[in-house]
Amino acid sequence: MPFLEAGASGGAVPRGSVGIVGAGIVGLAVARQVALDGATVTVLDKEDHVAAHQTGHNSGVVHAGIYYRPGSLKARLCREGAAMLREYCAEHRIPYDEVGKLVVASTAAERPGLRDIAERARANGVPDIAELDALALREVEPNAVGVAAVHSPHTAIADFPAVARRLARDIEELGGSVLLSHPVRALRQTSGGVDVLAGGRRHRFDRLIVCAGLGTDAVARMTGAPGDVRIVPFRGEYYALAGTARDLVRGLIYPVPDPRYPFLGVHLTRRIDGEVLVGPNAVMALALEGYSWRDVDPGDLRRILAWRGTRRLAVRHWRTGVREVLGSLSKGAFLSAARRYVPALTTDDLVRVEGGVRAQAVDRDGALLDDFSVDVQGRVALVRNAPSPAATSSLAIARHIVGLTSVSSF
Repeated sequence: MPFLEAGASGGAVPRGSVGIVGAGIVGLAVARQVALDGATVTVLDKEDHVAAHQTGHNSGVVHAGIYYRPGSLKARLCREGAAMLREYCAEHRIPYDEVGKLVVASTAAERPGLRDIAERARANGVPDIAELDALALREVEPNAVGVAAVHSPHTAIADFPAVARRLARDIEELGGSVLLSHPVRALRQTSGGVDVLAGGRRHRFDRLIVCAGLGTDAVARMTGAPGDVRIVPFRGEYYALAGTARDLVRGLIYPVPDPRYPFLGVHLTRRIDGEVLVGPNAVMALALEGYSWRDVDPGDLRRILAWRGTRRLAVRHWRTGVREVLGSLSKGAFLSAARRYVPALTTDDLVRVEGGVRAQAVDRDGALLDDFSVDVQGRVALVRNAPSPAATSSLAIARHIVGLTSVSSF
């Protein structure tokens, strides 16, 4: 009998059993929280290791909460999550370093945007925010230039893949399971639970929480609730500073962001391993896991372009899209962006390194969802949008989602 055929037989669903789809940092944090709350948890992921996609392909910044609209989930959960993450890293001796961040206005025209950043940071309770003039910003970053800056001294960097691996260990120590190489093939909700076909066998849960990132839409289609948003993959490409050029950057140097987009622009980021990244840009990928221009999946691309929101997004922002594509093909574009803030950099200082793909939700009208978004459909909860600062916020997101999906909610 087919797995999804109505009336398929099966035993009783174990009480207090929860399935998690996705072994990125958010899915693992949710699974750990579920286990801490006393339920039996099973994590399912199609890859053969945790943190295979967004968690393992970002710059490692622990955001302090300076950008986000006051009162939004991002603002609240970023602040809570950063504090929780700092304690978690200290407890488990995971590398974590408060290197500080400068948001730099390179021209006088950017001063109003910089003031807005400072006001948001204070409204969000970010500690020790300082507004600096051109001289003071050079005391923080001696090789940087600009007319003014906002300094967030407690913005940090961490090893997010190490956090994910530790979360997986926690889950197993609490009696849960992390099942890798277990792609979800089908699922069905019943009156008493959720049946999931993964890893060649059926799993039965009281409830299912989907933290699948780039794979969210595929699982949403299986639930029969594709929803009013879709994931559009945006590739972020990076260069790294070579040799002694790394010494030109002490911490994190960011531009004043464009308020129309949830992307922060090309910036310079010191990583926990000592590498300094330049990037990312933001170009639409040609596959959900499109880490380069060579990665093209016709099926993915057809579904992405068929979504009305994608087409409306393209019409509304085509000039920006063309500029990002041209920048993707030009090392000089990255160098020019970096030299606005660190003019001593040269072409030879930049070396191409692996990028990442951001799972960005887009609604029917072509708007890029800015805030975190969770959609509860019966016994299935779908994390629809969890871009940056999701890694920073992961432990707080987990607490939030488990609150939304308590047994009393079903």
